[in-house]
Amino acid sequence: LQICVIAYVTATKMPTLHRHEEEKFFVNAEGRKESVPSIHDPPTKELSVVVPSYNEEDRLPLMMDEALDYLEKRQKRDPSFTYEVIVVDDGSKDQTTKVAMKYCKKYGSDKVRVLSLVKNRGKGGAVRMGVFSSRGKKILMADADGATKFADIEKVEEGLKSLQPWPNQMAISCGSRAHLEKDSIAKRSYFRTLLMYGFHFLVWFLCVKGIRDTQCGFKLLTREAASRTFSTLHIERWAFDVELLYIAQRLRIPIAEVAVNWTEIEGSKLVPFWSWLQMGRDLLFIRLRYMTGAWQLETRKCN
Repeated sequence: LQICVIAYVTATKMPTLHRHEEEKFFVNAEGRKESVPSIHDPPTKELSVVVPSYNEEDRLPLMMDEALDYLEKRQKRDPSFTYEVIVVDDGSKDQTTKVAMKYCKKYGSDKVRVLSLVKNRGKGGAVRMGVFSSRGKKILMADADGATKFADIEKVEEGLKSLQPWPNQMAISCGSRAHLEKDSIAKRSYFRTLLMYGFHFLVWFLCVKGIRDTQCGFKLLTREAASRTFSTLHIERWAFDVELLYIAQRLRIPIAEVAVNWTEIEGSKLVPFWSWLQMGRDLLFIRLRYMTGAWQLETRKCN
C-alpha cells in the first residue's frame, strides 16, 4: 500500500510534448530550414524509419549504409514504394548530426531528414519526436547501432500483415531476439543472465503478457497505432518499449512478435546494473501508476 501511495504521489503528468522552437524545423540538403510535418497529417510516404541517436557518430554510418542500400534497391524494384529515414539526434555531444547530414545531402532531404533535439530526452523521447515528425503509413523504429539486419523489415511487415484486418487501422509488429536466448546466455556472465531473467519476469508479471522480447529496437507500427500509443507514452528512457506495449495491450491493439537476425554491437549506452535497476523501478511504477489512475490512457498532441 505504501509503494502504491509513493507511486501515485510521485507520478508526474505526461512529459511535455512541447517542441522547442529549434525542433520545429529540420535543415534540408540545401541548408534551408523546413517545417517538420505532423503525425496528424495524412501520410505521404509508405514507410518512415525513425532512428534515435545519442553520440552515435561512429556506429551510425554502418546502419545508414545498410538501411539506405536496402531501401534504394527496394524502390528501384517497386517505384510505388516511398520512404524516409528520420535520424533524431538526442542532444548528442559528438558529431552525430554532422554525420547524419552527409546522408541528407547525398540522398536528398525528402528521403533523409535530421531532427536535432535541443537537449537529451532519452531514447523513448527521441523516438516519439521522430514518430510525431513522420510522414509514413507505417513507422519503423530502428536502432542506430545496426544490430538488426535491415532487410528483416520484410519479416516484421509479414507479421503486421498477419494481423489483418487491423481494428481501427492499428497494429504493431515487434522484432524479437528470443530465439537467440540460449546462445546469448552461453556468452553472458552468470550475473548478467540473472539480471536478464529477473527483468523478463518483471515484464511478464507486471506489464506485458505474451511478448518474449519487449526490448528489441526493431518495431513496426501502423500510423494510427504509432499516433495513439506515443501520444499516451510517459516513460522516455529505456523502459519506454514496455510501456508502449502495455498501452497497446490495454487498448487491444493486436501485436505480432517475429524472429529477426541480431548481432551485439560494441558501444551500447546501457550500463548493465544501473540501467536494469532503473528499468525495474520503471516497470513497477508503470503498473502501479496506471492501476491507481495516476496515469491515464489519454491522447495528447505535440505542439
